[in-house]
Amino acid sequence: MAAKWIETLVGSLDQKRQYKHHMARIEALPGPYRNAAEALQRYFMYHGGILDGDTLITMLGDFVDLWERAVADGTPVRAIVGDDPVEFAETFLQAYAGKQWIDKERVRLRKAIDAAAGDNGEEKSA
Repeated sequence: MAAKWIETLVGSLDQKRQYKHHMARIEALPGPYRNAAEALQRYFMYHGGILDGDTLITMLGDFVDLWERAVADGTPVRAIVGDDPVEFAETFLQAYAGKQWIDKERVRLRKAIDAAAGDNGEEKSA
């Protein structure tokens, strides 16, 4: 019962455990791979703004799998991210179209404009 109450306040404990596990996997990568993965993961958190925890955990798991396979195969970092790491990061993020923070703001903006314009679409006068 206490776990449900805590999860209501802070979110899914299972997702937090999975996130920490994935981050530990990133930290275990050899130097150049770890450095690249950490830099990309940081970019994901700033750019992606993923609101849905399930999508975030799935994306991060797939991301770590990619780097672990690259290490196992001896694939160079540049062969993974290409010449433009930003393009790689944004393309990778597009594959995970979960809810994002901006989606919440889009809904809020639409509601505010609807309220300002009135139910029939005409502007309310002050």
